Amino acid sequence: VLLALVVGLQSADAGTVGALVVPLTQSLHINNIQVGLLVTVSTGVGAVATLVAGPLADRTVRVRLLWMALLLCSAAMALSAASPSYGWLLACRVALGAGIAVSGPVVASLVGDYFKPAERGRVYGLVLAGEGTCTAIGLLVAGELGALSWRLGFGWLAAVGFLLSVAVGTLLREPSRGSRLGDRVTDAPHRSVWRELRWVASVRTNVVLIAASSFGYFFSTGLSTFGVALLCGRFEIGQSVATMLIAVLGVGALTGVLTTGRMADWLTHRGHISARIMVGGAAFLAAAVFILPTLLADSLVLALIFAFFAGTAMGGVNPPLNAARLDIVHSRLWGTAEAVRSTLVSVSTGLAPVVFGGVSAALGDTPGALGDTFLIMLVMPIVAAGLLLVVARRTYPRDVATAMASEVLTATTEPERCRT
Repeated sequence: VLLALVVGLQSADAGTVGALVVPLTQSLHINNIQVGLLVTVSTGVGAVATLVAGPLADRTVRVRLLWMALLLCSAAMALSAASPSYGWLLACRVALGAGIAVSGPVVASLVGDYFKPAERGRVYGLVLAGEGTCTAIGLLVAGELGALSWRLGFGWLAAVGFLLSVAVGTLLREPSRGSRLGDRVTDAPHRSVWRELRWVASVRTNVVLIAASSFGYFFSTGLSTFGVALLCGRFEIGQSVATMLIAVLGVGALTGVLTTGRMADWLTHRGHISARIMVGGAAFLAAAVFILPTLLADSLVLALIFAFFAGTAMGGVNPPLNAARLDIVHSRLWGTAEAVRSTLVSVSTGLAPVVFGGVSAALGDTPGALGDTFLIMLVMPIVAAGLLLVVARRTYPRDVATAMASEVLTATTEPERCRT
């Protein structure tokens, strides 16, 4: 639960900025571009800082690193609430991006050591469900508080971040590294970061998983950015109604997140070695199948039905694939591997709105052109499904065996003392 809340804090922050657009522009006399810059700056700084946080998570006491990062985030949010000017607020977002960067690599590494391989799909489902729930809560609470003052919208997150840092520091214990085997992994304080980055990039299945995730996040980011506009133009409804209808996708995504991880774990337990890859690839393919009639349907009700199933499929992609990433990388490099993935996915999500907007403008910048843009971009989840079902399905068993063999070679018989 705590790990889900840690990941969710980042999503809640992004949702908070979106909910405070109007009060921020009115109070600080800024435009929408400057508001967007608040998110872009923290995301960009976070993407770069993640490359540092990953190797750091593989070398230090992770629980301590996590609660310190949460404390930094809390302080940055508190200072954001007290910002006297836009420049001050922007500087606070830089500090916030650096603090948030720690959560991804540390949480991935801790999930690998806290939980057995057979249950990681289910656990990642719960973590990602918490992330989505926190995003919705961030939008709701910040929207209500923003009606009183935008400072309250940031202030409540500062309080939550502080309480979460205390909870992590007092309730979580540092697990032994490499608990996949239950043994201690020998320390190597002089390991080369660049060598480890090259090693992570040399694992073929990991490269395929990163590429597939990037394609998936690219499409879903474009959908979250222009989905409301697409509904408004296609079915001639108001923005408030369209926003409520987008929630159907969210409910479907939550259903998928809580289902596919368990399904992949169950199949793996029954001897299907590549089950996590197959379930993730099938989810991508199902998403493309259901998105197509969603875009072509003339009936709003019919479109919503297909959208629900499409959301379920898109939400079901990540839990099994996140668990699979832990299977193919040495436990001493889980943080680094997650840092590489997060950075490249951040690039993909950052480019998505620009590419979607550019293609739509080139096609005529009309509601019909926006629908055609989504049809063109539908190739993204199809390519992701192909990479997983054709390439990763064959390389995954070998990379799992290689990771397990490397664990044996670097393990000692002395159990590591848990550090707090």
